[in-house]
Amino acid sequence: MKFAEQPLLIFDGACGTNLQLMNILDQDWAGCDGCNEILNLSAPQHIVALHSSMLDAGAMVVETDTFGASRVVLAEYDLADKVKEINVRAVENARAAIGERSDKYIAGSVGPGTKLPSLGHISVAELAAATREQVETLVEAGVDCLIIETCQDLLQTKTALVSAFEVLEAAGLDLPVMASVTIEQQGTMLVGSDIAAVVATLQPFPLFSLGLNCATGPDDMKSHVQYLSRTWPKRISVIPNQGLPQVVNGQTHYPLSPDDYAEQMYRFVVEQGVSIVGGCCGTSPEHIRALTSRLAGVTPKVREVDA
Repeated sequence: MKFAEQPLLIFDGACGTNLQLMNILDQDWAGCDGCNEILNLSAPQHIVALHSSMLDAGAMVVETDTFGASRVVLAEYDLADKVKEINVRAVENARAAIGERSDKYIAGSVGPGTKLPSLGHISVAELAAATREQVETLVEAGVDCLIIETCQDLLQTKTALVSAFEVLEAAGLDLPVMASVTIEQQGTMLVGSDIAAVVATLQPFPLFSLGLNCATGPDDMKSHVQYLSRTWPKRISVIPNQGLPQVVNGQTHYPLSPDDYAEQMYRFVVEQGVSIVGGCCGTSPEHIRALTSRLAGVTPKVREVDA
């Protein structure tokens, strides 16, 4: 069954927080400490192992380790000339983890970058060019879908989506494109847009899905998911953190147990008709295993969307 035909899609869990728990040696970072994306080249065995752990836990979709693999972000590590190499290798690493499993898919991850146009950090033209370069590489490398994720600025989101669809149109491809925004605890995106503004702004795009990821746990996403369930006519994704992050003894701590996380995600599927689920910061293979078990045989609720 093709990616777009799956009635319920289960994405993988966190990348960064799980890499922090792995035995990654100083030399594995190749002098670019903190740049998770360089590991695709310098120590690919860690990325393949992470993907494999999520797939073994039941994830149907793994996201490429390319969240920060645009020219804008990589330039901060003097890696701007490695954009294509890193993105291609990231897809290859995901494919290596999948192996012969025909029911698993690769999502090309495109993050928001570190500079937002609405705040004057970067021009729309520069952001668009960087997005096109990354998306072209991911598409050529053979991803099954694109996820424009952790969107914090509607101008950034629109710029990325326009760029992605331009690439697909030029290539003559009809690849699913997902948009996932980040709503902070105060109820808006970083630059102040609420979920109603998100829906109104992104309605014209031929998106496969719209949803939420990062920033908070599932509990703080409930009202936003309910709004999407009533107003968004296409598929909805929910990929939250392992609860709202807390600082305990100077360390970031995510409080939700695998079972609690899975139960809240189950409610989104059966009560709000969410059909794409997964985990963001903090979520481990154990969380994905619990999620997969809780959703076994479950069908998303059929929604009635307001006209």
